[in-house]
Amino acid sequence: MNKITTLFKIKYPIIQGGMIWNSGYKLASAVSNAGGLGLIGAGSMYPEVLREHIQKCKKATSKPFGVNVPMLYPNIEEIMKIIVEEGVKIVFTSAGNPKTWTSYLKENGITVVHVVSSSIFALKAQEAGVDAIVAEGFEAGGHNGREETTTLTLIPIVKEKIKIPLIAAGGIATGRGMLAVMILGADGVQVGSRFAASLESSAHENFKETIINTKEGDTQLTLKELAPVRLIKNKFYQDVQDLYEKCPTKEDLVILLGRARAKKGMFEGDLVEGELEIGQIAGIIHEIKPAGEIIKEMIIDFQTARKEVLNFDF
Repeated sequence: MNKITTLFKIKYPIIQGGMIWNSGYKLASAVSNAGGLGLIGAGSMYPEVLREHIQKCKKATSKPFGVNVPMLYPNIEEIMKIIVEEGVKIVFTSAGNPKTWTSYLKENGITVVHVVSSSIFALKAQEAGVDAIVAEGFEAGGHNGREETTTLTLIPIVKEKIKIPLIAAGGIATGRGMLAVMILGADGVQVGSRFAASLESSAHENFKETIINTKEGDTQLTLKELAPVRLIKNKFYQDVQDLYEKCPTKEDLVILLGRARAKKGMFEGDLVEGELEIGQIAGIIHEIKPAGEIIKEMIIDFQTARKEVLNFDF
């Protein structure tokens, strides 16, 4: 039995990343209906918008789904209250101390998973009582770890330290990638960028088209002084690099970033001034497809690759 499918009561150990401006109820329910675990991305939602998406997701699927909550976002108390009131059974937390909310969530019958970028944070999350860990390598899109540890390195290091189920994230968009990290010790995978370029993603069509046209080397981790984030190299990204040449203060970077850059880029489709967050794996994403088809292709690819590995001889 697979630890992740057992924990979440799902068919496949594939979790859709709760990406801001990409992960509304349509994507979450589509992934859950296809046998994975869909996550609603609370980070881009006001509390009542989140409630609406949870209610719509419950109507759109009878399968398990969850909510991803970046804990440093505003209105966190209200968000957690809504999650409990609406009977959500699975919560993925990130960007904060897992001790803050894990006990509260578990007391309300919720399975809790925390996203980390290092073995040190993985151990702290385990001590806080979470049910599973997502270890995310710096290939991932969006906000990221300062350590720049790759998924290939991070998974075995974290596996060595923890006893609870481990989910790999960062640079995974195919069944072959899934098999690779599971061989390294992961019990399942979290996939973000591939689902950002799905039909059901709430991202703007301009952003989806940009994802499938992104090539190797077109993204970069930047803004480490604020919160490290992997961006596509557009005009806004170049403005950040130009500012770095002037040895900016943290305040200078905050002023340039302004407000709602991610919404402007990913949700409103401003490819010039918006913040376009995507992972390095975008280089092998060439087509916008339904989420269910993405999962089906990943499973077939996984099974094919597993047979090939079993046939290796030295």
